[in-house]
Amino acid sequence: MKIQRFKDSKIKKIMRKRYKIIVSGKVQGVFFRAGAKDMADSFGLTGHARNLPSGEVEIMVEGEDSALEKFVDWLYVGPERAKVEDVVVESQEIGGGLNGFGVK
Repeated sequence: MKIQRFKDSKIKKIMRKRYKIIVSGKVQGVFFRAGAKDMADSFGLTGHARNLPSGEVEIMVEGEDSALEKFVDWLYVGPERAKVEDVVVESQEIGGGLNGFGVK
């Protein structure tokens, strides 16, 4: 039996995911995007958050599966002044091009 060894970077690529997330409720004007940036930075995630004209916040985020899970858990709560009603998570193709986490 042959054992195949992978370099750490190859394993991380396999475990990486990208999500498009829509958060609804009282999520604008309550520092939701800034809080999302802080959380994404702390979990080593890349992407961005932006307000939508509908009053929702859209987040495009990429990173390791375990970090994404913790990030999404936080989105259900948000910052202190937020009142999150719904979080819709849609898997996306990993395409790269996301460096750091920005607020638009």
